[in-house]
Amino acid sequence: MQSAISSPSGLAHSSASFQKTLTGRIILAVAATGLVAVCAHISLPLPFTPVPLTLQTFAVILVGMALGPVAGFSAMVLYLAQGAMGLPVFTPHGPGGIAQLMGPTAGFLFSYPLAAASAGWVVRALGNRASRFTRAVVAGCVASLFIFALGAGWLASLLHLNASATWHLAIAPFLPGEAIKITAAAGIYSTFERWRRS
Repeated sequence: MQSAISSPSGLAHSSASFQKTLTGRIILAVAATGLVAVCAHISLPLPFTPVPLTLQTFAVILVGMALGPVAGFSAMVLYLAQGAMGLPVFTPHGPGGIAQLMGPTAGFLFSYPLAAASAGWVVRALGNRASRFTRAVVAGCVASLFIFALGAGWLASLLHLNASATWHLAIAPFLPGEAIKITAAAGIYSTFERWRRS
């Protein structure tokens, strides 16, 4: 017979209680940076743009929705600090460390705290006005607006690109993948929330 703690709903309830303690929040924030780092290494460089295709934004959106706006923001600030210290948390298709925080992808990286915070805030602010999955999709879309706005804006400024070049180098190639990542993050979040509330 399966114990309550080993069932999906039991694990979800335990996680919710764990998240309320200071120790739990710290551990979850560090674990969140680990998730983003792993997803950063699942990376595919594209020959026509300095921005690689990675799973980072999937992790950032999921972390924001799961941890909430404050903890999600804090976890992503910690992630950037780890990268700045030279830990191998950024995509391997870049110089790493401080140099990566000043290079072509810096705008995307600096958007992560705001993206996680916005995902966490939106999914909670919508309350019961929509299904869990719909709330999560909307939250993911809002987070992606921050990611693309800051990422594309930085790249355009750094490389002196016009609007058309910016669109083709920093936004358009990534939209189909972003839609898949938002959907996957929303599915995982809504499933976890359903277990937690059952």
